[in-house]
Amino acid sequence: MKYHLVAFAIVAIWGSTFVFTKMLLQNGLSPAQIFTLRFAIAYILLLAFSIAQKNFRLFCDNWRDELLMVVLGLTGGSVYFLAENAAMLYTTATNTSLIVCSCPLFAMLAFALLYRHSERITRVQALGSFVAFLGMAVVVLNGRFVLHLSPLGDMLAFAACLCWVVYSLLMKPFVERYSTLFITRKVFIYGLVTIIPYYLIVPGFPSLDVLLKPEVIWNLLFLGVVASMICYVVWNWVISKLGAVVATNWIYFNPITTILFAWWLLHEQITVWFLLGTVFILGGMYLANRKK
Repeated sequence: MKYHLVAFAIVAIWGSTFVFTKMLLQNGLSPAQIFTLRFAIAYILLLAFSIAQKNFRLFCDNWRDELLMVVLGLTGGSVYFLAENAAMLYTTATNTSLIVCSCPLFAMLAFALLYRHSERITRVQALGSFVAFLGMAVVVLNGRFVLHLSPLGDMLAFAACLCWVVYSLLMKPFVERYSTLFITRKVFIYGLVTIIPYYLIVPGFPSLDVLLKPEVIWNLLFLGVVASMICYVVWNWVISKLGAVVATNWIYFNPITTILFAWWLLHEQITVWFLLGTVFILGGMYLANRKK
């Protein structure tokens, strides 16, 4: 039970990041700049903590694992965030949220195919995941059952969704061989390294005056320390305890926490559709966590 509560807490924090990111966007930072700063803060703190530990290590056991760590940095870092943020330039936020938050369904299918012996999924669990997906769709659509199709934007959102699926798939064998602290540190550094080509195409960084604004400092610290450093370490640990399929199902709660924080901080309204969708998600999660 405690692992599920921890998973819920992480998703709740990640749901709030959309609100805090919006505040940084209003102060003139771009999505790529926000990603770079939050990952840089998280990596520096994790590196300092790791050096203080006696079991500090720089590389994986072999070159194959090191290359896969690069893929984790891409799928859980640079490509995921760039695809998600770029999607909203070409399609609606509703489409983006609906597609990106559907990753638990695709993760369940992928694990059923690739890890069918160790990650067996029952019909009840599959039904629960689907019910939770329907609830998430109700929350995101909020009574407006019309999707404005945009091939490029929707494909970018789907790319972000697949990134998280691949991240979850690769994380399963790694959490069995490496510490979550080491894995998370590698994800951050390779996320930062792989975003460098983006700045060769779109150069520029916020001025010191912008970065020293109190609201910018506090929002970046929250995103870097809490939402990135702490949450990524704990999330990888939760995957090792619950399994990737069960842990990923908690992503369905992401839109709920986003709306609650938007209601609290941005004074946006909560509708009946939000409440109905929440009931579906809770019921679906209950079924998805049943073993029989």
